[in-house]
Amino acid sequence: MASEFAPASPSGRHRSFWLQQIAGDASDAPPLRGASRADVVIVGGGYVGLWTAIRIKEQDPSCDVIVLEQDIAGGGASGRNGGFVLSWWPKLVSLARLYGPREAVAIARNSEAAIDEIRSFTERHGIDADFRRGGWLWTATTDAQLDAWKSVLDVCDQMGIQVFDRWASDEVARRAGSSVHRAGVFEASAAIVQPARLVRGLRRVALGLGVRLFENTRVVRFSRSRPVQVKTAEGSVVADRLVLAMNAWAAGVPELSRGLAVISSDIIVTAPIADRLEEIGWNPNLSITDSQTMVDYYRVSREGRVMFGKGGWTIGYGGRIGPRFDRHPGRAALVTADFHRYYPKLRDVPITHDWSGPIDRTVDSLPLLGYLGGREHIVYGVGWSGNGVGPSVIGGRILASLALGLVDEWSQHPLVGRPTTGFPSEPIRFIGAHLVRGAVMRKEMAEAAGRAPSRLAVALAKLAPAGLEDKK
Repeated sequence: MASEFAPASPSGRHRSFWLQQIAGDASDAPPLRGASRADVVIVGGGYVGLWTAIRIKEQDPSCDVIVLEQDIAGGGASGRNGGFVLSWWPKLVSLARLYGPREAVAIARNSEAAIDEIRSFTERHGIDADFRRGGWLWTATTDAQLDAWKSVLDVCDQMGIQVFDRWASDEVARRAGSSVHRAGVFEASAAIVQPARLVRGLRRVALGLGVRLFENTRVVRFSRSRPVQVKTAEGSVVADRLVLAMNAWAAGVPELSRGLAVISSDIIVTAPIADRLEEIGWNPNLSITDSQTMVDYYRVSREGRVMFGKGGWTIGYGGRIGPRFDRHPGRAALVTADFHRYYPKLRDVPITHDWSGPIDRTVDSLPLLGYLGGREHIVYGVGWSGNGVGPSVIGGRILASLALGLVDEWSQHPLVGRPTTGFPSEPIRFIGAHLVRGAVMRKEMAEAAGRAPSRLAVALAKLAPAGLEDKK
């Protein structure tokens, strides 16, 4: 047996606002105890793991599928994210660099179709995920961010496609509800959802298809042999094939550790203020991000609450995920400060909820999928980098085909088999990441205050990995 998994944070039971909204929607599945056998075992009960389980059962109903989840299904990033359902259009430069412009456009169109697939899936299965397709606004909130989208739009122009609409500055400010937004481009395919309702809906569908789910079941290690042996805290599973779909916790797997960095994402939610938002003109169906490296992302809930999040405050050492990734009042205060800077008219609105948690980040913010160490009986889909709600649909189809040994468009997808060694080894990665993060913070704080950042901060900030958007 090999591969010790990073332990979960001991206080990791703090729930997001989204999960609190649906508390008690279903009884927890029992933990795995004793020895079991399956055709396929999936580690991770979030979007990627559940989509994979569903697609396997749809293609082969006789396949015995077990899902092991250390918390409840959706207890990780799938139940605490911002609920942005985005395509890979803002990653067009990275995709073109990897595969050429034509293939990049095909992959991006694929990701756009995944958004339609979520809509049709939720309608077909009666999942009240509050799916609202209002598009995505990519904005500049400082002079330094102006025209951040140029390189992406250049690829669009090169390919003769019009995906983004350039909005006039007054239109951007009007739709976003704040004149702090100085410029922006709009992409119409994006949607928003209540993320916990979506993942819990996937859970219900998976169970209905006969998937065996074990919650509160932490995987300790797994073998590399076939059949694979998966050891949990209180039991074990022997299976023909293993799927690794556990987000940030995959950084503890030696073969994947240099492909992933673990960072935090922190979110706050306000009291319901639908009338105030209508007054300032904020379109409630719109998803918005700025162009910072430590990106701010925000939207409005069905109840008229503002959800405002920020990525990248905390960095993990290797695969270790400890208490630093939990809810943190200091980081929540910093997120609130950004919210107040963008929406000064809403400074008096109470912040009712805040939470945090780890996400897995790759060098280019595109996922890693493939066979672990070349072993065709162990497949992985990790590194969703904060944009997993929509792309996880693609991940589920790819992993299902790989796990079933199919030769089709999904098992042959261009994203399969990308290198998993993008980051340096520890402790160089940890030390370097903190130096770069500090430089990014100083640079972006200076820019927000209208000051010129130091040359050193600018130089170090350029070493930061690509983010949600491919910025100039």
